[in-house]
Parts: sequence; C-alpha cells; structure tokens
Amino acid sequence: MNYILFDGPHRTNLLPFTYTRPVADIRIGIMTIRQKWESYLGYTITTVTEDYLSDKYPMVEFDRNIMINASYLPNAELVTLIKGLEPKQAIFNGEDLIAFFTEESQDDIDLESYSPIEFEGKVFKIENTWDIFSKNGEAIRDDFELLTKDRKSETIPATVNTMQAHDIFIEPGAKLNFVTLNASSGPIYIGRDAEIMEGSLIRGPFALCEGATVKMGAKIYGPTTVGPFSKAGGEINNSVLFGYSNKGHDGFLGNSVLGEWCNLGADTNISNLKNNYAEVRLWDYDTEGFARTGLQFCGLMMGDHSKCGINTMFNTGTVVGVNANIFGSGYPRNFIPSFSWGGHGGFTLYQTKKAFEVAREVMRRRQVEFTLQDENILNHVFELTSKFRRHYQ
Repeated sequence: MNYILFDGPHRTNLLPFTYTRPVADIRIGIMTIRQKWESYLGYTITTVTEDYLSDKYPMVEFDRNIMINASYLPNAELVTLIKGLEPKQAIFNGEDLIAFFTEESQDDIDLESYSPIEFEGKVFKIENTWDIFSKNGEAIRDDFELLTKDRKSETIPATVNTMQAHDIFIEPGAKLNFVTLNASSGPIYIGRDAEIMEGSLIRGPFALCEGATVKMGAKIYGPTTVGPFSKAGGEINNSVLFGYSNKGHDGFLGNSVLGEWCNLGADTNISNLKNNYAEVRLWDYDTEGFARTGLQFCGLMMGDHSKCGINTMFNTGTVVGVNANIFGSGYPRNFIPSFSWGGHGGFTLYQTKKAFEVAREVMRRRQVEFTLQDENILNHVFELTSKFRRHYQ
C-alpha cells in the first residue's frame, strides 16, 4: 500500500514552521510526524504539500493510495483502522478528515462520494504552533514507548546520578558523565552519538536526538526536545528545537519552538509569562493580527535560519519568521517578519543574497549542502512574506 501525508487545513496555523517544510516534517516528541507514521506503518511515506516545496518534498502517487492528514499523530487504534480502509472509504473525526483510500488522481477526488467512517478513539493532533511544545510531553512518552519496545538501553555510566533509571534509554555512541537524569516525571531518551556534558541537570520528559549536545552545567526541565545535531545550554523549559539549531549558552528559553538552523546568542532571554499573568496572544498569519492562545505560558516561535545576537531579549509570545536577524538592546516587536534585519530600534530588509551566504556557511560547517532547492524555497518565502515588510521595503 502507498501512504501519503497531506498538509490539511491547519498548515497556515503552523506558520512560520510550514513555510519551509510540510506539516509531516514538524518534530514533536522524539521524531517528526512523518517518522512516527513510517514507524507504525512500516513504509516510506511521501507528502503532498505546497507546490514550491514539492521539489524537495516530492509526492509518490500510485494507482491506489491512502491519504493521511499530517496534523494527526498515529496510535495503534487509528493505524489499525487506516490499514483496514477499502477504496472510497474515508475516516473522519467529527467534520475533520483524517484519512481516505483513493484510486483516483488528486484532481478527481470527490469526498462526498466516499463512505464515511467516524473514528471515536483517542486523537492526538497538532493544530497550532503552541501545540508543538504544549503537547510535547505526551509525544515524548509515545515515541519513547515506540522506539524502545523490546530493546535494551546502553549501560548508564556509573558517574551518572539517576532517578527512575528504568525510564532512561541511551542509544549506542552516546556520551555522558557526571550528570543528573531525573525520569520520575517522564522518560529520558538520549540518541545515537549525542552528548551530555558534565554538571548538567535534566528532568524528563526529555529527548536528546542523534548527534545533539547538552553543554556543561545546563538546566533542562521537561517536556523538552533537543533535535538532531542541535546544541542546548543554560536554562531550558518545555521547548522544542527541530534540528541543527543552537541555544548553546546561558540564558532562558521556555515554552518555545525553534525551527532548523536557528541560533540564539549568548545570554539571550525569552519571557514566557506576562507581568500581569494575562493570556498570551500570538501573531496569526491568516488574520494578520494577534490571536488568543488560551495559554498563560508561551515564549518564542522562531522560523528556520533565524538568529539573534548576544543579550537579546524577547517578549512573551514573540513570533519570528524565516531568515530574520535580530540584535541590539531592548525588546523587539512581538512579530518579526521573515527576512528582517534589526531590533528594538527598527528593522530593515535582510537581503536574500546576504541571508543565503550565511545559510550556506552555517550548513557547510555541519557538512550539509545548501542546495538550489533550499534557495528556491527561501526565495519563494521571501516573496510570500513581502506584505509583512511593507513599512521598510
């Protein structure tokens, strides 16, 4: 069977992260949504997404395909129902489409002609950017169970101080000594070739993915995910770093999400609670205004390739787009458009030529190529987001 993950109606709510990836490639828990579905189904899965992303994330379509809404995370009950689908059947959660079995091309699908099946089991879906950190604890627990089932952890070194050690799993090649791992409030997963340096204090749920590093003396509270080849230091609480991003120094990051290839300068601090304890509002790309989140704690949402200088301060509920460069004293505004350059004193345009030079060098240092596909995607994002930079273009 050929399975395809589609972006679904919540893609816009997940900007700026979905400017540069399909919904399926959002990381929550230990794995991306795509990786979770592949683990459950046992197949390589492709995606149908925006046209400008399709060269990098192509869809493979057969005569018979099961299409799955990428906002939904898999569980055993839902996967069983999806595997049992017959042609022209569709699974719904209320009015929300979860999956359907089609023998038609994408342009010919008429869902009104499909037989509906109501899924009444537990659903786990990602509808908004803040779901990525607020639901991360549950996602870590689910992924931990999936990845460690019938497997044995590497031996925990004798110098490591642990609580509830049976909920700690260490992959081959990981390095850690003279650290404290407290899994009493959730599991701790340490990925292949990852490293936790001396003096670090970590409380689960926590995931340190392949090749990632926790710097000396870090204090990390779960639920937190440090994605592949990222660096984490200072104080972090309930945050997700997708991959190849750095928060390597002192400073606080809480209730936040960083995309890929982000860098927070030394002593960067993010406010995750308003002084009046009021509900946090976040920039909404659809309405082009600030939307209610229902949250009291919410920090920073930062898109791919964005960076900030030393001693940067971010207000509660700040959204930073793709390829922004922020620096200087004072608090910048709560919404910073993609390809912005500046800070509290004002912003100017971050020229694509300059931005791409930085991206190429940053990726080269990690032995990753900045491809023509990457450049084309970012050029498209530049054009898509120009309306948000009208006042300084």
